[in-house]
Amino acid sequence: MTIARATTSQRSFLGHSYSLVGVVAALVILAWTLIAILAPYVIPHSIGDIVDDDYFGPMRQGLWLGSDYLGRDMLSRVLMGARYTVGISLAAVAIACFSGVVLGMIAAVTGGWLDTCLSRFLDAMNSIPSKLFGLVVVAAVGSSIPVLILTLAVIYIPGAYRFARALAVNINTMDFITVARVRGESTAYLIGSEILPNIIRPVLADFGLRFVFIVLLLSGLSFLGLGLQPPLADWGALVRENIGGLPFAAPAVIVPSLAIASLTISVNLLIDNLPQKIRDRDA
Repeated sequence: MTIARATTSQRSFLGHSYSLVGVVAALVILAWTLIAILAPYVIPHSIGDIVDDDYFGPMRQGLWLGSDYLGRDMLSRVLMGARYTVGISLAAVAIACFSGVVLGMIAAVTGGWLDTCLSRFLDAMNSIPSKLFGLVVVAAVGSSIPVLILTLAVIYIPGAYRFARALAVNINTMDFITVARVRGESTAYLIGSEILPNIIRPVLADFGLRFVFIVLLLSGLSFLGLGLQPPLADWGALVRENIGGLPFAAPAVIVPSLAIASLTISVNLLIDNLPQKIRDRDA
C-alpha cells in the first residue's frame, strides 16, 4: 500500500499543492512589481544626480550598488529601471495576449475565409525575425514609450493568436459547443461563455512566457541603443551604458544584468511549478 505524504517541497493551500521553488519565484516577481510601482518614492537620489567623484565606484555606505560611468547612484537607477522594464513589458504583453487570444477565438469559432485570412496574415508577420522587426520600426519611428509598447505587442500578437486558436479549435469541436449552436447562441456567447473559460489556464501560462520574451527583447533593443533614451533607462540600457565597467567587475554593469536574470528566471520557474490544476486545461 502506498501512502502519499506531503514533502517539505510541497505545501497545500486552497486545494492546490504549491512547490517551494514556485513560492520563492512568486515572491521575487512580487518584489520587483512592488519596486516598479513604488520606485519614485523610495529611490535615495534622483536618477540624474551625480553623487560620486569617481566613476564605476564600488559598493559602500550611501552607494549600496556603487556608481555608474558618470558617478550616479546605481541603486536609484536600477530601481527606476525596474519601473520601465516591468511597466513597458507588462503593457506590451497585455496588448499582445488580449489581441491574439480574441482574434484566435474568433477565427476558430467563425472559420471560413476570416480564419484563413487572419491565419495567413499573422503567419507572415510571425515569419519576420522579432529583433529585426523591432530594430527597423524603432529606428524609423523613434523609441518613445508608446512606440516601444506597440512594437513589442505587434511582434508577439501572432504567437498569442496561434496558441489561442489551437486551443479554441479543439474546444470548438466538443459536444457542448454543438449543443450551444443548436440552441442558437451567438458567436459572442460561444467565445465568452463556452470557449474562454476552458482555455484561460493555459493562456495565463502563455502570458507569463511571452512576458519573459518581451523583457528580453526590450533589454536587447535597449542594449543596442534603440530602447529608452537618456536620462530614462531600463535594465538593458543600464547594461549598455556601463559596459565599460565590465573589465573592472563594476557593480554598475553586473547588477542590472542580475536584475534581468532574476525576473525572467523567476517567471519561468513560477510557470514550471504552477499546480497542475492551474497549469493544465484538462485538470
